[in-house]
Amino acid sequence: MTEPARRQTVPLTCHGHSRPVTHLSFSPLEKEDSYYMISSCKDGNPMLRDGQTGDWIGTFLGHKGATWQARLSPDASTAATSSADFSAKIWDTHTGELLYVLKHDHIVRAIAYPYDNSGLLATGGYEKKLRIFDLADQRPATSPSATSPEPVTIDASKAFEIGEGVHKDIIKFIVWARDPNVIITASGDTLRWFDLPSRRCVREAKLEGEIKSCELVSLAPSHSAPTDIGGGLPVLAVAAGKTAYFWGGSRAEDELKRITLPHGIASVGLDLKGRKFVVGEEPGTWARVYTWDEGKEIDVHKGHHGPIWSIAFSPDGNLYATGSEDGTIKMWKNCDGYYGLWRGAKEHSSTQTTGVLKDITNQGVAAPGVPDLLSFEAPVTTAVNPHSDLLLSYSPNKYDKPLSPVRLRRHANKASPLRFEIDVESPSDTSSDLLLSYSPNKYDKPLSPVRLTRHSRLVSNLR
Repeated sequence: MTEPARRQTVPLTCHGHSRPVTHLSFSPLEKEDSYYMISSCKDGNPMLRDGQTGDWIGTFLGHKGATWQARLSPDASTAATSSADFSAKIWDTHTGELLYVLKHDHIVRAIAYPYDNSGLLATGGYEKKLRIFDLADQRPATSPSATSPEPVTIDASKAFEIGEGVHKDIIKFIVWARDPNVIITASGDTLRWFDLPSRRCVREAKLEGEIKSCELVSLAPSHSAPTDIGGGLPVLAVAAGKTAYFWGGSRAEDELKRITLPHGIASVGLDLKGRKFVVGEEPGTWARVYTWDEGKEIDVHKGHHGPIWSIAFSPDGNLYATGSEDGTIKMWKNCDGYYGLWRGAKEHSSTQTTGVLKDITNQGVAAPGVPDLLSFEAPVTTAVNPHSDLLLSYSPNKYDKPLSPVRLRRHANKASPLRFEIDVESPSDTSSDLLLSYSPNKYDKPLSPVRLTRHSRLVSNLR
């Protein structure tokens, strides 16, 4: 008996970067199960987003070179970024202000926080040195006339060097194990485990190929269980050559499994609870999903137009994000039922299908130009790829067949820069709420799109 075809959920696409996305990571789970995502990019502008929806929150401006990694502190109050401008920077995630500049003598590729301490940061890169900066005694100072703190500049010579002279290649990844006395580095084709009290390398593992991805995967304590991969502890996931490697335990030194695939691997992410892993193929642009127990391919995600350099699972395991050479981030649903923006809206009855939507902004959509025609409310959602003509369709209620979809044609002028005209088109089979994105003009980045929830009466004021 053949298995039924798997139904793929359409991913959310996050725009905003203008060059390849180099790294993605999520914050720990916050109150009310919220969390954040941060991305680094060769455009030098790391971005902070809502982790569930991908909504843009802010861009950290100040680097003068490509950014290679970006991570959020354990309490999500700060963000650390590493850059080709010979620095690592630490930012306030609430205000976007630059707090610390960690000066190095060469490109900084890797950064890492310990899982329980926002006052320490490890860095590594082209200097081939693993350093730890203690920020606890270095607080940004505010002058009486200043409106924001002056950033503290710390030279790399003031940091603690670990394993002096051990690394012979660029340090591309740093991982802080659950045991805060253990740090793991990825350099060339070699993983190294360092004991912090002694500052010595205590173990090495030479892999079959250059290490392209190295991340510690964990779930929030409220979502983890002894039955998960790793027994409730984080798992180190590494991609090198054609093989995905996994280590567990509090020191991430117990090899759990290695799985060799028929293609190269540019990145790997692990679903601890769902017992599967996702890889970015190399060469190629697809994300492939494999079972943990059998190593069997069960799904393929298409949509990127360049290699996938980073894969990260959310702290609740309900989605994962992929960052690509094409400059976009895609978010893929990894659970059943409603989650984030993957949900329907309550339908309302109406029989009209034409009208004019006026003054569309990233806060909302005003009422149609003709009374008693369609009206929509539009909270901001995640970015998707804009099109010149925007097609949407809907069903009046859950019982009726979907009405003909409408194509929104943009009319631009100074007085009304975002006006769309509705033309009736051919029938459609969709019945969910409606997603619309747009760019004010061909030069601007796409604004956050709006999700249109259909109403049966005129809405004159949206909040």
